[in-house]
Amino acid sequence: MNDDQLLRYSRHILLPQIGIKGQETLIQSHVLVVGAGGLGSPAVLYLAASGVGKLTICDSDKVDLTNLQRQIAHSTDRIGIPKSDSAKKTLAGINPEVNVIALNERMDENRLLQLIRNADVVVDASDNFPTRYIINRVCTLYKKPLVSGAVVRFDGQVAVFDLRHAHSPCYHCLFPADGEDQDMRCAVMGVFAPLVGVIGCVQAAETLKILLDIGQTLNSRLLLLDGLSMEWRSIRLNKDPSCKVCGTNEYSRSTYV
Repeated sequence: MNDDQLLRYSRHILLPQIGIKGQETLIQSHVLVVGAGGLGSPAVLYLAASGVGKLTICDSDKVDLTNLQRQIAHSTDRIGIPKSDSAKKTLAGINPEVNVIALNERMDENRLLQLIRNADVVVDASDNFPTRYIINRVCTLYKKPLVSGAVVRFDGQVAVFDLRHAHSPCYHCLFPADGEDQDMRCAVMGVFAPLVGVIGCVQAAETLKILLDIGQTLNSRLLLLDGLSMEWRSIRLNKDPSCKVCGTNEYSRSTYV
């Protein structure tokens, strides 16, 4: 690191769990963030500020006035432009050293196969189950750590699914695709603005811990937050042996070739 970097990241370097070696690890890391909305905004802000060297941000939506109540990577003067481009502009002002790749496109399985292969950690900040299931399948295939978050109304949740570990569950173990879970879009249900910031920041923290290999991550745990009472609950998750994605009856890998 040069002198400016040593100064910029000095508060990280002071932490014995990070130090110069850890900060250099962050600078050399690549994180893929799917979604630049309520969760993705705080996540990418802190990942960039922390010095993650490469951030790929994927979002097919454009900035809308209704987003500005909670999506802090965007501003009023950017209404109508792609969210990924807006986030890139914001991050350039925070840390111009970060290589931000802005992808204004909807993620399908083929595209995610290309992107996730080259990422160190994947942050799922999307807002719908189909996208989450695809991200999970590809992360499971490549054994990439997945940091998943969701918020609706006053309720938030975050979990880590790290399939580098054989006994770790995947997202599908928790929310089977053939279950009764329905998307609860904030456009219909509403969302408490600061709550997405809290959950998005937890996603950023878990991502950094994974990259640095420090502490204990939320792998195999679901962290729930009731924003009205401000009470946290932690639930232990177990791998489902019959899971169609990561269990003994997992999808044939030939599906992804």
